[in-house]
Parts: sequence; C-alpha cells; structure tokens
Amino acid sequence: MKIALVHEMLVKLGGAERVLCKLLDMYPRSPVYTLFQNKKATEEWLKKVQVHSSYLQRYYDIIKSPKWLIARMPEAIEAFDFSKFDTVISSSSAFAHGIDTGKVKHLCYCHSPMRYAWDYTHQYTKNMSAPLRFATAHMLTDLRIWDFQTASRPHKIVANSKHVQKRIAKYWRREADVIYPPVKVKKFTPTANHEDYFLIVSALTPFKKIDLAVKAFNKVGRKLIIIGDGAQRKALEAMAKPNIEFLGRKEDPVVREYMQNCRALIFPGEEDFGITPVEAMAAGKPVLAYGVGGVLESVEAGKSGEFFGELTVDSMLDGLMRLMLNEKHYDHKQIRKTAERFDESVFEEKMRKTVKAI
Repeated sequence: MKIALVHEMLVKLGGAERVLCKLLDMYPRSPVYTLFQNKKATEEWLKKVQVHSSYLQRYYDIIKSPKWLIARMPEAIEAFDFSKFDTVISSSSAFAHGIDTGKVKHLCYCHSPMRYAWDYTHQYTKNMSAPLRFATAHMLTDLRIWDFQTASRPHKIVANSKHVQKRIAKYWRREADVIYPPVKVKKFTPTANHEDYFLIVSALTPFKKIDLAVKAFNKVGRKLIIIGDGAQRKALEAMAKPNIEFLGRKEDPVVREYMQNCRALIFPGEEDFGITPVEAMAAGKPVLAYGVGGVLESVEAGKSGEFFGELTVDSMLDGLMRLMLNEKHYDHKQIRKTAERFDESVFEEKMRKTVKAI
C-alpha cells in the first residue's frame, strides 16, 4: 500500500509533530507533504524523510512568519497531487484536512478544527489595529466557510480526544472516532522520589498561560522550573522572582530527567489533549492542571493529580494546596498505569486497524 502523509507546516517539534513522527515510524517509506518547512528546526528528526513543500515555501523562506501566509494556505494545500497513492493520512490542526485526494482514500487525524477561525477569533485579532482587524475578520470569515466545506473531503476522521470529537461535531457536522496521541510511556521510569521543585514544560506563548503560573509561584515562593522557549520568555523572566528558573529548550532525555525528579507537573493552559501531562504521569508524577479540555480525559483528580477551575492565581494556588495535601495518597505505580492507556503501542494498533478499514 502506497501511503502519503500530510502535515500543515514543519516549523517546530510539538505535540502534533510527535504524532507525525510516529506515523513515519509506522510507514517509513511515506513522503510528507507540507505547506512549508523550517529545515533548520526540523532537519534532525526528518533526516531521511522525503518532504514536498508547496509553492508557499519560497515566501516563507523570505518572511519567516506563517501568519502572513494564512490567506493563501487553502489554495496551496489543495494543489497537491495524490493520484499515485492508495491512501493519504493527514495530520490536521487547520488546513491539512482540506487536501483534495479525489478517489484516493483519505484518513484525517484531527488535532483540532481551525482554532483561530472558530474559537479564538477575538483573541487572535484583539491587539491589531482597526484596519488590520477588519481585514483579518473578513479573511477569517472566508476561512470558516472553506473549513466547513472541505471537512466533507476526508473519508474518515479520527479525533485526538473526546474534547476535539465534540468540536468536530459542532463545527464540521462530522462524526469522528477517538484515538489518543502516542506517548512514549516506556521511555520514563516511574518513581515516588522527587526533589523539591515543580515543573512546567511548554512553549512560552500567551495561549499556554505560563504567566498565570509565574504569578502564582511568585506569591507562594515554591521552586518552579520552566523548560521551553518562545516569544513570551523575556517578559516572563522579567516578572519572575528568584524561586522561578528558566532553562530554555532542552532535548528529550533532559526533559525526562527533570520530569522523573520533579514534585509535580504544572499545566496551566487549555489543550485539545496534552501529551506533557501523560509523560509526567508515565514518570509517576501527579499533575496540577486547568480543568478544561483534553486533560480531563487523562488526569484523574485525587488519583493522578488535581484541577483548578478558573484562570486566576487564587484558583491555581487552591489547586496547588490540594495537590500538596494529597501527596502522600498518590501512588506512583497507579499513576503510571493511568499513563499506559496512552502508550504509543495503543495508538499504533488502533491507527493500523483504522487505515486498513477505510
């Protein structure tokens, strides 16, 4: 069976890209089609992969910013020719589901319908000037129409969580099965031991709500280590007190070491699923998370962590206090068992069956 893989853009290694990596492990001869690629940022994990970029690559190489190319992305993603393949698997967070495969079977693994077109339009445009906000709002209206119309193209849709499954039904009027993203659970060694620090592993962008955690730990004075980088890093460092340490981006083995030695993982933002909390649980560590989104499907309150209900410092600190009070009741072996439900072997088995069945 000749299989092609499609992924919107290859500019970083995030959760969606880890799914793509697993698909490449499963189907190693498959080429990857993408709107554009940042070769410097992705060459390490795409060394032997045949990557086909769209015509937008030449523009991306000049301006280096995807947001200025959004209006052209529908046209570019539709231009690929998949006629020589038997099956196409798209990994879609915005545009990849819109490929036109004709009679070739198309399985869409959906991380989310287009967030900025449906859920976060106001957040996306709030800091723009009035003329730019007006133009962007018009563009997003066109994108919503395109997004809904092209959602009928995949022969089968798989959601990465029940949370996303509901959004697919709401915005696309499509049914979707749920297959959780692959987590390398066996790479972690669960342990009850810890050093006295809490941990965040995240991109440092406003959407991730890391500023909330910084404010909370400024107030409580507990040690917090933050691994990750992004546009918000300098601002976060400027507001952080000495008990908060920023390590920048680290390789996976280093991240695993910090997870296995932390007291708990702090997960302050809303995610469609959230691989990082499952990785922490694979190391036997509890999670404090904002109680919205896909994390509700992985973390069990009182057993593998705690939730806080509002995006406020007081609500987060209330959750932190409950987590610390309950520490002696957490069983690192049971936490690990919770994580094993999301092991990459489960993803592979279910995806192979789904690919064969379409």
